[in-house]
Amino acid sequence: MTETCVLGLMSGTSMDGIDLALVETDGDARVRRGASYFVAYEAGFRRRLEAALETARSIEARHERPGDLAALEDEITRRHAVAVRAFVDTLPKSGPKPTLIGFHGQTVLHRPERALTVQLGDGALLARETGLPVVFDMRANDMAQGGQGAPLVPAYHAALARTLPAEFAGRPPVAFVNIGGISNISVVPQRGDPIAFDTGPGNALIDQWVAGEGGVPFDADGMIASEGRVRGGVVEAYLANPWFERTGAKSLDRADFTLEPARGLELADGARTLAAVSAAAIMKAVENLPKTPRLWILCGGGRKNPHIVADMREEAQRRGAGDVILAEDAGLDGDAMEAEAWAYLAARSRTGLPLTWPTTTGCRKPASGGVLALP
Repeated sequence: MTETCVLGLMSGTSMDGIDLALVETDGDARVRRGASYFVAYEAGFRRRLEAALETARSIEARHERPGDLAALEDEITRRHAVAVRAFVDTLPKSGPKPTLIGFHGQTVLHRPERALTVQLGDGALLARETGLPVVFDMRANDMAQGGQGAPLVPAYHAALARTLPAEFAGRPPVAFVNIGGISNISVVPQRGDPIAFDTGPGNALIDQWVAGEGGVPFDADGMIASEGRVRGGVVEAYLANPWFERTGAKSLDRADFTLEPARGLELADGARTLAAVSAAAIMKAVENLPKTPRLWILCGGGRKNPHIVADMREEAQRRGAGDVILAEDAGLDGDAMEAEAWAYLAARSRTGLPLTWPTTTGCRKPASGGVLALP
């Protein structure tokens, strides 16, 4: 595939809005990052998305849309179309314009043990609304090949590792950590395929905690947590979950971890303790890796929580696990990276290149994927 301009769209497990990003790429070695954009969901719509997680629990087959999920899927898709038009209107007239869209949709159910993952988003409708071809449904083929269907971003992380500034290049293995509602890690070795898996809860539990106990949607810059202290027994209770003992490819649903171990804590103590849980879960990933990373690059909303970052740095030092930096320290955009990844994956999909490997999702062999919808 020749180099093309692709627009990636991501609405992640934090359910805070739509990230959009342009990437000029051939889906392989050439990656040139472009402009990005964000459209926030209002509080009422976020509540509808959270309610959809409960409704989706009854789904037995990927095409099912019980309750109001069909109407919600239509609205999510049309919101993405509006976001695309708004973003394109901001682009310079002389600059590159997207010729392809990579569309993630909104995950409402992820049950890899049942080979079942459900993202709300109608790729055909988005293609009609935007007038652009759309690659969507990129997780399903991986599951058909025996994979977890997640994480898919490692292919892009491997490409980014080749573009790191000189001061960070030559330090393999490099770990990219996305701290969204759920956290995941991609480790890029000096040679061979990337290694990846979900590490545990990211922002989701913190968001649920401060929403329920404090009436705010998230702990901005860790301000609530800054008034609290870590309750070590609660952290240990979370880390005792048998899920952490599983090795190899593994992925989570947003509902797999709950607030139950934190019940009874004060608001600030809960926020601070759950930040410690997120950091400890990420660093515990070292135990499931063949070689300890020498560089950790943090992206996603959780990198803005100074307590998560500080706890990770402290634990990395204790483990002799190299340096922990923010994506911006390496010249990257930690907010746009997942949307950029979906653009890159769409380009890979068009050429049949692998989106996943046995080392990232547990699929039987390297697997491409995605469905192409034409306008």
